[in-house]
Amino acid sequence: MNDGLCDAGLRSRMALSRIAALILVGCVAGWARGQARRPMTFEDMMKMRRLGDIAVSPDGRWAMFSATDVDLGKNTKTSHLFIVPVAGGETRALTASLAGESRGRFSPDGKQILFESAREGGQQIWLADFDTAAGTIGEPHKLTSLSTETDGATWSPDGKQILFVSSVYPVCTDDGCNKKRDEDKAESKVKARVFTHLLYRHWNAFTGDKRSHLFLVSVDGGAPRDLNPGDEHEVPPFSLGGPDDYAFAPDGKEIAFAENVDPVPAISTNSDIFTLRLDDPNAKPVKISSAAGGDHSPAYSPDGKYIAWRSQERAGYESDKFRLMLYNRELKQEKELRLFVKSYHANGGAPKETPMDRWVDEFAWSPDSKQIYFVAGDVGRSPVFCERLKDSALIEIANQGEYGSLTPTPDGERLLSSKMTVRSPSEVVSLDVSLLERTAISGGYSDLPQGRPDLLPLVLEAREVQLSHLNNELLSHLDLAEMETFWFPTVGKVQAQGFLIKPPGFDASKKYPVKFLIHGGPQGAWGDSWSYRWNAELFAANGYVVVMINPRGSTGYGQAFIDGINGDWGGKPYIDLMRGLDYAEAHYPFIDKNRECALGASYGGYMADWILGHTTRFRCIVSHDGMFNPESAYGTTDELWFNEWEFKGTPWTNRAMYRKWSPMLAEANFKTPTLVVHSQLDYRLDVSEGYQLFTTLQREHVPSKMLYFPDEGHWILKPQNSQLWYKTVNDWVDQWTK
Repeated sequence: MNDGLCDAGLRSRMALSRIAALILVGCVAGWARGQARRPMTFEDMMKMRRLGDIAVSPDGRWAMFSATDVDLGKNTKTSHLFIVPVAGGETRALTASLAGESRGRFSPDGKQILFESAREGGQQIWLADFDTAAGTIGEPHKLTSLSTETDGATWSPDGKQILFVSSVYPVCTDDGCNKKRDEDKAESKVKARVFTHLLYRHWNAFTGDKRSHLFLVSVDGGAPRDLNPGDEHEVPPFSLGGPDDYAFAPDGKEIAFAENVDPVPAISTNSDIFTLRLDDPNAKPVKISSAAGGDHSPAYSPDGKYIAWRSQERAGYESDKFRLMLYNRELKQEKELRLFVKSYHANGGAPKETPMDRWVDEFAWSPDSKQIYFVAGDVGRSPVFCERLKDSALIEIANQGEYGSLTPTPDGERLLSSKMTVRSPSEVVSLDVSLLERTAISGGYSDLPQGRPDLLPLVLEAREVQLSHLNNELLSHLDLAEMETFWFPTVGKVQAQGFLIKPPGFDASKKYPVKFLIHGGPQGAWGDSWSYRWNAELFAANGYVVVMINPRGSTGYGQAFIDGINGDWGGKPYIDLMRGLDYAEAHYPFIDKNRECALGASYGGYMADWILGHTTRFRCIVSHDGMFNPESAYGTTDELWFNEWEFKGTPWTNRAMYRKWSPMLAEANFKTPTLVVHSQLDYRLDVSEGYQLFTTLQREHVPSKMLYFPDEGHWILKPQNSQLWYKTVNDWVDQWTK
């Protein structure tokens, strides 16, 4: 913390907040010592309420958010809307229908909210009056009745219209046509499909003839207007979540959106940003971006002068660095917003500036258009940063855990956000940013943590208040260990990072078996975050030390570290993993290196397969949705750009690369008992990859088992399927390590 960089007011506020935090921690710790905490179970995790997106009322008094409840017995997940005062107070439910509600948004005048619900069949847009004094809503009424349903609803700035997404047949000009085509398909006895282009299936579904389009509907009702009539491309492009790929201009007369118009979407990541005038019925979209890679998440500055978006420079590379672009609407010019880390030294002089080598994962404008807040993955965390446009000052304002859903209050005094850590699911927090714009920056000194390979940004920690308390009561009964971090040297004179979680009731005098987790992506990362699919605390709960390494290819360590895996899938990343585990074994005497199991999914599944043929150090392996045969995986995957980038070509233009890193070709070395997990609807890595691995293991007489899900995709999402997954995986590890 750089106290010397803050003004007196900020220092005193931070000092007081630290004192209050220490008092609170002391009270909580004292209370906890009097309680018997227990290991977390799968059933506990399913009882936890899961935070969705966040919205703030125009008067800044209320934060509205969605949260999902899981009913394990009914095998369902249901989302509802909740509200909490921004100043702090009780969280209350706004909605409670059996069908659920999501994506709550306040109207610009604060007198209404919209939300999406399937309470009368398919998902539609609903409106309800909002009482800003009481924080309550009136009886909702349905606005849309489209056979193709709705998604992603957003108010226009004047509150008279709503922008939303719906998947339609491009040849249709009204909903009657869409409905008739769907009914004809449903009634037909012939279910055959004819493909004429690639990307005929994607992630977990066949793409079919429909395409997502943007629509505009009046709040007074009437037929929605298709803003992309006849367009054969997806508007916006397919997304696994995150910020919207469309936005209104502040005057409501224009929208910006992302679209990939390349003729073969299976080999292209090149979505571009377009603008469309809404006050001219004859207007056509205008492309304003120029990058060869993907452009995403356009957002207008509140003063209307700029459009910002996230951009990637290289074509065909979905894991290129996400930069922040600014488009001057008056000059019709785009430029990259350069983000510099400044290192201040005690001996004075000009600060050293180094370009910030991190992805911009999401961002939000401040209400006065003078600052941009953004989240960027960084050495196992996802902190919040502020880029002050007047002096290009880059300031880190919140750094413990993983933040998201950045939502400034209208007065600019607070920044609402979701926050999770490895020990707690997401909650709504408020960050006091009232002094950021006015804080003078002078000299000081910024220490580097041990092993940190680069410079730190200026740190002005914002006072943080937790607004929601969705799971506090349940978490108070659970024994969840702190996550430890370590750095170790690896090939190429590189420092890499690892993490360790001890089991509940840890006894340093004992030896514990190890679950060695390998993350997917491969451009992903372990860190201080919560997961419902691969929960590190739950893996530790039944008596294991959990070790996680971020090898070459992991995000949060600079683009060169990410690029280090390209064309080298089983090379340096494998060495990084093994050296990280070597380091943990050498420095944590409670690890029993003779009882270790390696577990991975997606790229982690590939690496589990690679480990199977290249070492016998593990007692068992779990391979979930792994790539076993890169050549066959190319022919059965959906997003071909991924394989062509990572293996530097196609199997017929660079067959040697596909075979060099093929786990299948080391089958003669397979000895380790292996659990194979794969799902029928996984179109990123086809289920045939799992079948091939299991067949090979069986024919090589290696102890093995396969868990097959006919109704899941790349992830196991249904509650009871997830329950079976955790039980089968943990039982397998227990069988071979205990």
